[in-house]
Amino acid sequence: MDAVGQFSAALAGRYRIEREIGRGGMAVVYLAEDRRHRRKVARKVLTEELSRGIGADRFTRAIETLARLSHPHVLPLHDSGEAAGLLYCDAVRGGRVPAR
Repeated sequence: MDAVGQFSAALAGRYRIEREIGRGGMAVVYLAEDRRHRRKVARKVLTEELSRGIGADRFTRAIETLARLSHPHVLPLHDSGEAAGLLYCDAVRGGRVPAR
């Protein structure tokens, strides 16, 4: 099983990954279903290399900063953590980020 499959299996009771919706040099973004709250979330999963390289402490500090932001161009943080060795964060889906 690949890393994303292991990650998905580790969170299977709480989330269901539906499909990939974006990809960049640092992370992949998936559309996922939060089964507990019955809503869609955008789940950003850092690459394996970056997850190992920056470590959980630095990622946690970055997420704490993101959680304090309140701006119309920033989606609100829903959840974050580590599963199967990969770091992730979720934003609640539903709001629209304005086009540039």
